[in-house]
Amino acid sequence: MPEVTVYSTQNCPYCRLVKAFLDRNNVPYRSIDVGIDRKAAKEMVELSGQYGVPVIVAGDEVVIGFDTDRLRELFAADKKTDLFDVIISGAGPAGLTAALYCVRKNLRTLIISPDIGGQALESWNIENYMGYRMITGDNLISKFEEQIRELEIRIELDEVNSLLPVSGGFAVKTVSNMEYKGKTVILAQGKKPKKLGAPREEQFIGRGLSVCATCDGPIFHDKVVGVVGGGNSALTTAIEMSGIAKEVHLIVRSSIRADSIYRTQFEQKKNIITHIGFEVSELLGDDRLSGIVIKKKDTEETKTLNMDGLFTEIGWIPNTSFVEGLLKLNDQKEIEIDINCRTSAPGIFAAGDVTSITGKQIIIACGEGAKAALSAFDYLMTRS
Repeated sequence: MPEVTVYSTQNCPYCRLVKAFLDRNNVPYRSIDVGIDRKAAKEMVELSGQYGVPVIVAGDEVVIGFDTDRLRELFAADKKTDLFDVIISGAGPAGLTAALYCVRKNLRTLIISPDIGGQALESWNIENYMGYRMITGDNLISKFEEQIRELEIRIELDEVNSLLPVSGGFAVKTVSNMEYKGKTVILAQGKKPKKLGAPREEQFIGRGLSVCATCDGPIFHDKVVGVVGGGNSALTTAIEMSGIAKEVHLIVRSSIRADSIYRTQFEQKKNIITHIGFEVSELLGDDRLSGIVIKKKDTEETKTLNMDGLFTEIGWIPNTSFVEGLLKLNDQKEIEIDINCRTSAPGIFAAGDVTSITGKQIIIACGEGAKAALSAFDYLMTRS
């Protein structure tokens, strides 16, 4: 087997997942932190053309990002199809808590998720989770992850794209063409980030355009970056990047809608330049992002901003496309549930931000995950 090198940053959850994948498949590798080693960061960009982590190099093969399909082809042995008591889609606070409760009820449990942490990883500063005066989303999820990895839970780093009722339960298929069968299913796959809608957006993802400042932020040390959005996530990203980048441009389409605690911190930063009433109309650059054009909707005024990186924090869309027609959804495409996290289909439960509950908070998602697991257990007990 050729030597494997993983280019990563300290707080990147996808980097940890790549390493966990390699560890589980007994693949030795060398890990390089490009957030610290500037020479290695340059080397990574030259090898891959990417300003985003992780990047995995195995001989002549370069794998960009947490590409479960390609990693499985290169390193993983085939696994037989098993019947699980519970299959959990998603590994954010709701999914991880559900898994913990399922194992405590002696249920054979499988988690399928493209990441561990979900949206919680984007929380730069959490001050409303009991037991902690203040903690970052990354640190909190690391603690969740440590607890889960000690339990008898199978984790597949993949993404569900099909769910169908079959005899004895449900068949779940993934984007890497794997299939699993479960007696019950808990849906906790959260939401995905909205896109800018600008031309060539897909071209620049990983080449200066990012949705994860926690992952890619350290690469932009002493550079000029932009942040798009006006809510809590956008402001906390701008605050975080102001301590890394030389200059931060905050592009806000309408008005700043963040909590006062973040507004206060934001207003104290001297290297954040705010553009109110503007939206991104064009992404500039050849093979990598070199700048953006922003346009004011009312006056058609435009500005060209030169920058090395752009982080988008403009909202989220529920990951529910694969259950449309199977489950009842509300007008926001969220899964409708009752007070016990039961969906419109018996045997399928849901928890967290993917559901119709009003509060989109980490602590609420944890509670909903516990409720979903207990409901799944009760469902199984009545059918045993």
